[in-house]
Amino acid sequence: MERSEERIKEQVRERYTAAVTKSESCCGTKSTCCGAEAQLPEGRVVASAGYTPEQLVSLPSDAIANSFGCGNPVAFAGVKPGETVVDIGSGAGIDCLLAGQIVGKEGHVIGIDMTPVMIEKARANAQKAGLDNVEFRLGDAENMPVETEAADWIVSNCVINLSPDKPRVFQEAFRVLKPGGKVSISDIVVEHMPWPLSKSSALHCSCVAGAISESKYLEAMRQAGFVDAKVTERIYYDRDELLHLIEESKLFAHSILKGFYRFLVDRYVAGKIWSARIVATKGVSV
Repeated sequence: MERSEERIKEQVRERYTAAVTKSESCCGTKSTCCGAEAQLPEGRVVASAGYTPEQLVSLPSDAIANSFGCGNPVAFAGVKPGETVVDIGSGAGIDCLLAGQIVGKEGHVIGIDMTPVMIEKARANAQKAGLDNVEFRLGDAENMPVETEAADWIVSNCVINLSPDKPRVFQEAFRVLKPGGKVSISDIVVEHMPWPLSKSSALHCSCVAGAISESKYLEAMRQAGFVDAKVTERIYYDRDELLHLIEESKLFAHSILKGFYRFLVDRYVAGKIWSARIVATKGVSV
């Protein structure tokens, strides 16, 4: 039976709530998607995702420890002072805080997340950082609580792969952006995912099973109306990282399956999953 969209979202919500309330990682891997492993020194994972020491030193430790991303979308965006930025799946707020520092007092940053505990943590982190130009709103990526044509930038960090309705997310992003507004995304894409892995709710919550191909990702953005949608950088995950991820997701709970899943990774997955940096623009009507 196919998992319902609402059930998928509830499983994701439960997993990320556990990740921040019990100091668990959402995916268990030290250098791939979804962030911080409890045993790792604080900041090590976010450094591997592209955050610099200069950026991290200005942020609350909680925002760093609970960063569950696969990149640094603000770093390769051209966000400027005075602009409005919307972060889809803002989590504990790391990207919103960095954007808030850039846009300044004349700018505005809105973080959207569907997990209440993340909203609480993000608001506390914004207060610790002394940023009153950053706010966080509880809501879904598929129906963002943001006014139409309100944003100059949409950013997102390893979140859209979790959505069961990605075309709807891109339609919402298009609606929220001003004409000429831009998208800057870090996300997981996969060339092929074998059926036994694609149906795993644990791997979906770990940013893998819900990922789609790069071509489908870009086509969905174009169908939503974006122009110049393209990938500017790829970070591939190796076999050991993928096996570690699957092991941590508890798919190896029964030892008899261990060899089977290793075979699937070796044959069909290794070298075919990566973190992509994706940019696009909302075209200006003529």
